[in-house]
Amino acid sequence: MKWVIRIIQGLLAVGFILFSSLKLTGNEMMVQTFAALGYSTGFMYFLGVCELLGAIGLLVGFWRPKLAMLASVGLVVLLAGAVFSHLQAGQGMGAAMPAFVLLILTLVFAIGNRAQLKRRANA
Repeated sequence: MKWVIRIIQGLLAVGFILFSSLKLTGNEMMVQTFAALGYSTGFMYFLGVCELLGAIGLLVGFWRPKLAMLASVGLVVLLAGAVFSHLQAGQGMGAAMPAFVLLILTLVFAIGNRAQLKRRANA
């Protein structure tokens, strides 16, 4: 189970680095998506920084598991907001699906990481 959680952690870190780079470079698709949702480009850049910090937290979390837990909780909040924003804008679950899949994976990681932290504390 430990290795499954670590693989998910690594995949999430890489994914969030890629998604944050799209936001931070002002990718046209991201600008259009945020405009369609009614958000400014400043908010897009802010979320890009938050995602990048979360990804860094996940990477450092390989050595500091508590930091990975904090990063994953923050990313869950961001992803829940993304899913809610897509659904609120009437775009349907199809548009929200990438964020929803990342939300589920991040929740699986957070729960698995929490269980590992508890085992370490009891050992």
